[in-house]
Amino acid sequence: MKPERKQEIKDAVRQRYTDIVSKASGANCCETVETPSGAKQFTSCCGPSNLPNDDSPSESCSIALQDAGAEQMSSIMGYSLENIKDVPEGANLGLGCGNPVALASLQLGETVVDLGSGGGFDCFLASKAVGDKGKVIGVDMTPDMVSTARKNAGKIEANNVEFRLSEIENLPILDNTADVIMSNCVINLSPDKQAVFKEAYRVLKPGGRLAISDVLTKAELPEIIKNDLTLIGACIGGAATIETTRESLEKAGFEDIRIYLNKHSRELINEWDPRQNEKATDCVFSAYIEAFKPALPM
Repeated sequence: MKPERKQEIKDAVRQRYTDIVSKASGANCCETVETPSGAKQFTSCCGPSNLPNDDSPSESCSIALQDAGAEQMSSIMGYSLENIKDVPEGANLGLGCGNPVALASLQLGETVVDLGSGGGFDCFLASKAVGDKGKVIGVDMTPDMVSTARKNAGKIEANNVEFRLSEIENLPILDNTADVIMSNCVINLSPDKQAVFKEAYRVLKPGGRLAISDVLTKAELPEIIKNDLTLIGACIGGAATIETTRESLEKAGFEDIRIYLNKHSRELINEWDPRQNEKATDCVFSAYIEAFKPALPM
């Protein structure tokens, strides 16, 4: 991918999530946008309506998002009511496609890095799991998201959490820092996923682990979808296949790679369009990704 195209994607994603945090007020990540053809559609972090069709096998990718609230979406993602109520107001924007905090099985004293930390929802849950002797670092490339997350941290005096402004392809974190790197429906937004996994590997301690929730595809998406900036920003157009994701992780150096369907995937996609559930799941699905950085020899 040409550098100018990568930058175009980053700029579009940054603007999209700037708009989301400015409109959200802690209530909902859904919005109405106008497509290039002039049609109105709902969009969210998880999927848009009226995906363009062509004559490819992926022509059934037609997903219409229902206007679900942040708490409802988080519940479907796998968060408990206690999780949802246990964060400061404004932290839960309803963004994501799973619950990487539960996947991570965090322990007291661990250091956690969250890629694409948004309003800080997952970071605040992680901060409670690792305790006062642990540390959580949220990284996000959208200034308004980082500002919102920092304000949210101040509301609850979360002294073991900090938020840093940066792109996830170039993490402002020292080598061998984190026990766990987690991410929730963000890596699909990157135009250089190999760089993201390479950075994650660098930042993890030997023996450290990935706990990622993301949108993947069962087959290559048609070019008309992959080239649409609106669909990329909605976590569809930039989704990688299972095979490509596994290859990227292996190339970065990870071992014991596990990629599997999120048990809530069908229910999540059903929120996008309950009438077209089978068509939607032919296109994309919510997956959990686990992998480990090799431990040092004994």
